[in-house]
Amino acid sequence: MKLPIVCPSCESALQVSQMKCSHCETTVNGNYELPLYLQLTREEQEFILSFFLSSGSIKEMAKQAGLSYPTMRNKMDDLIGKIETLKK
Repeated sequence: MKLPIVCPSCESALQVSQMKCSHCETTVNGNYELPLYLQLTREEQEFILSFFLSSGSIKEMAKQAGLSYPTMRNKMDDLIGKIETLKK
């Protein structure tokens, strides 16, 4: 099962409130923000992983996805903008 990142009722960002060690059963409670990467949609996370696995080549990503370089560059720019907004 994948970690949900948005509320199924109102679509607001979720926070982590509990984590548990599967080895010793220690439980940690509190309100913690998800790491920036996990605040992105699954599609955006896959895009970043694809970028990494293509050695940072937007040209290679575009080729693999069957898209033009400008289209892939626009997707990259949109994601960069979203990440910059989340960092604030």
